[in-house]
Amino acid sequence: MGADTPRPDHGAADGFAGWAAGLVDTMGGPGAGLAIALENLFPPLPSEVILPLTGFAAGQGVIGLASALFWTTLGSVIGAVALYWIGALFGQRRMHALWARLPLVKVSDLERTERWFARHGTKAVFLGRMVPIFRSLISVPAGIERMPMHVFLALTTLGSLVWNSVLVLAGYWLGERWDLVEGYVGVLSKAVLVLVLVALAAFLAVRLKGRGRVAGRAGGRAQHRRSS
Repeated sequence: MGADTPRPDHGAADGFAGWAAGLVDTMGGPGAGLAIALENLFPPLPSEVILPLTGFAAGQGVIGLASALFWTTLGSVIGAVALYWIGALFGQRRMHALWARLPLVKVSDLERTERWFARHGTKAVFLGRMVPIFRSLISVPAGIERMPMHVFLALTTLGSLVWNSVLVLAGYWLGERWDLVEGYVGVLSKAVLVLVLVALAAFLAVRLKGRGRVAGRAGGRAQHRRSS
């Protein structure tokens, strides 16, 4: 940012938003890329703040719009690749060993998931980049399953570009009201979280009920043997 370029007023940018705004102000596009790379590695950091704030900065002339899209997408890909390699280093063998120690799950559950990912992994990685919560986590199973790197990079880049473009352009067009984006995406994030929790609760209920029936049948057989 040049000495004669005015620093924009980021309005409600305090806390994490203020930190992200400072990165963009001092480093320009690379600062936005660094912030979004960290968001990928630490999902609690909100992309719904970083991206529209970067778009607002582009609207204020702090960085170019094309630069904002390029650097935030590059940051997304770098963060995703780091998570991919975490998954790859963990590997299928360790995943199966860990899964075998977990209660209420079966090895067949994991094998079924692996078969699903083998068939639908490309769609999962591409679309997952546009779903809050999953947009970072989807890189880990891609690494565990060793999705070909060139395929992973292409899908991650395209999916990230779509997500980043929507939020950056929203901030660009909304101007000083860029923080409205956080509210809308926050509702989507909460909806995704609720769906995940409901699905998890349903899975646990079915599995516990199934184990209860098995235990009941085993107890009945034992009592029958004693009475005989």
